[in-house]
Amino acid sequence: MEDKKIKTKVSKPKLEFDLDIIELSGENIVDEMIVSSGIISNCYLENHEAECMTFKKVKLNKVIFNKVTLKRLELIDVSFQNCDLSNIDFSKANLHRVEFINCKMVGINLCEATLRDVTFINCNSKYAYFRYSNCKQVVFQQCQLISADFKNSLLINVEFQDSNLVEAQMNFTNLRGIDFTSCDIEGIGVNITDINGVIVNAMQAVGLSRLLGLIVK
Repeated sequence: MEDKKIKTKVSKPKLEFDLDIIELSGENIVDEMIVSSGIISNCYLENHEAECMTFKKVKLNKVIFNKVTLKRLELIDVSFQNCDLSNIDFSKANLHRVEFINCKMVGINLCEATLRDVTFINCNSKYAYFRYSNCKQVVFQQCQLISADFKNSLLINVEFQDSNLVEAQMNFTNLRGIDFTSCDIEGIGVNITDINGVIVNAMQAVGLSRLLGLIVK
């Protein structure tokens, strides 16, 4: 599929050209630990838990997180590439200038997280949990968001492009100005008050009307 130009202006991570190699292990996963200015590659982390950690100016490549909980995490100028973040707990995290590229993120928990200038590209984010998140300047491009949960979220300048949102839940989330025309939104969960001002194509409009109990003749 040919990439389309992203309309939303999102600031990319500010990373140094030459990054030092960082060896990340369970010993580094502790409360309030700061990891900065480096690259982490080919790393496997399992059964670790910490709060208020900070990653700043860090690139992570082919890092696997298994049963890892990092609540109240702070990510500033961070790039995740080809990482496995499935079921990781990032609840109440703060993400600023962060990108996720070609990542597996099935069931990731970003409940009550704050996202500013964040990009998701070609990520498998099925069942991702964004409930009560605060998102501004965020782009999802060619992502799998099947059954993702965006209930009660604040979405400002959020762009969904060529993404699969089948049965995603967006109840009690204001969707005004959000363009779904390039996405699959079959079975999406919304309330009638949520879709005032949403941008959809004709076929999607018919599907939404059926979900809301309307009969289109």
